[in-house]
Amino acid sequence: MDIIITVNGKKEAIKENTQISDFLASKKLSPDKVVVEYNLDILNRENLENSVLKENDILEILRIVGGG
Repeated sequence: MDIIITVNGKKEAIKENTQISDFLASKKLSPDKVVVEYNLDILNRENLENSVLKENDILEILRIVGGG
């Protein structure tokens, strides 16, 4: 069964019981190179595998970009 979440302001359908770490992997995003805000809370990298997405959750994903 699919659920609807909001990712960076856009609605997206995903499989029920998807962990945030699995969602990031499906988007080819490395947990070491992003900051994830989950329902207005910044998550530690350790919590990405423990957090299961639910209907109407909100994710903001920011990529960390190096440069000078």
